[in-house]
Amino acid sequence: MHPLLLDLPPEAWDLGPEPDYRRKQVAEWLYHKRAASVAEMTNLPAALRRKLDATYDLAALKLAKLQGSHDTTRKLLWELRSGDYIESVLIPASPDLFGERSDRFTLCLSTQVGCAYGCKFCASGLEGFKRNLTPGEIVAQIVETERHTKTRINNLVFMGMGEPLANYANLLQALAIINAPWGLGLGARHITVSTSGLAPQIRLLAEQPLQIRLALSLHGASDDVRLKIMPVNRKYPLAELLDACAEYQEKKRKMMTLEYILIDGVNDSLDQATLLVKHARRLHAKVNLIPYNTVDGLDWRRPSDFVIDRFAAVLHAAKITATVRREKGHDIDAACGQLRLKQLKAAA
Repeated sequence: MHPLLLDLPPEAWDLGPEPDYRRKQVAEWLYHKRAASVAEMTNLPAALRRKLDATYDLAALKLAKLQGSHDTTRKLLWELRSGDYIESVLIPASPDLFGERSDRFTLCLSTQVGCAYGCKFCASGLEGFKRNLTPGEIVAQIVETERHTKTRINNLVFMGMGEPLANYANLLQALAIINAPWGLGLGARHITVSTSGLAPQIRLLAEQPLQIRLALSLHGASDDVRLKIMPVNRKYPLAELLDACAEYQEKKRKMMTLEYILIDGVNDSLDQATLLVKHARRLHAKVNLIPYNTVDGLDWRRPSDFVIDRFAAVLHAAKITATVRREKGHDIDAACGQLRLKQLKAAA
């Protein structure tokens, strides 16, 4: 296979003895005009098109399945050049992912094939970790989703398959392409990176100049409860993790989000709600409560609506900004990794 053109910034492209402005033209075709082939780049000399065609691939992935739901959430299963599968989820406007009414169309992006972190509620890691996505494979999810859904994406969340901060170098390169004027030109304030809790990488990300928003997959407000759900808590317990998040907040001065999947009888007690209030106050964070999405092969259950509302009421009474994400996409296997898992089982 040829290297992906999308993996490289313009200055790294091998264009031969061409003037520098050709790099800008190629970038415009890739990121602004969304060319699907070199043949479409009609203002390039024929010799340059032949060289690009012989040197690079443009297609990082192809659509294997597109599922829509009654609420217009759409899930996309992608087949990579290697034959691996990943997923993206397109969430429509109003309310958006974090409960703010707007005209946003949010794309949840994958950063890895599989996942090594073994969060107990998640289908992404059931088949284990296979590899990191390249920067071009990350960026291609945006370009190809817009092409296939005819939707202009204006909000990105790195919270699909995989742990974004475990693919740190490729994530940063993808963010540079997404943010750059010659790339997709999406402002950093419209980009959120979600992590299961890699404290050292949170500190590294805090040093980056881009004003990327941070979301923490918390899912347990005490170490004993979080450890039942998030094995990463063994390496980075809450005290260390919350310190890293506080450092991020101090440097970025932006409200972060605490994601909290409510699981029946596991983390939905009033004691957990009270501790969650404490953490949210310290971090000046809003809370996104997510009733559990059923995953084949896992025994967790969704709490009753009464328990969900009671939990949320504790946060609201404490003046914490908190929303309950009522299901979007439950009927299309929208929890991370479910569609890929079904594809792998069907092919076995």
